[in-house]
Amino acid sequence: MINEYIRYRLPKERHAEFVADYARAGEFLRASPICHGYDLSQCEEEPDCFILRIVWTSTQDHLGKFRGGEEFKGFLAAIKPYIPNIEEMRHYPPTAVQWMRTS
Repeated sequence: MINEYIRYRLPKERHAEFVADYARAGEFLRASPICHGYDLSQCEEEPDCFILRIVWTSTQDHLGKFRGGEEFKGFLAAIKPYIPNIEEMRHYPPTAVQWMRTS
């Protein structure tokens, strides 16, 4: 598994539209067998900053299979207006340092 992180900076007047468009784009991520999950977070300290995390089977599958497949067309159409607002888009493999409370 690989985590793709995409960091955006958007003006306040575009926040609601951005979240709604990513909710719509999620339909295409869910339809892809190489996508294992995603979440979009908004920064509390800097509300104009958002981070999208997408979990892929691998970087190669993301760049080759997803971007070359049908789901990518719909996904790109939904998020294309925000591409100029990307500050970072990279793939990060998880390390052994992790923990999450379950209850």
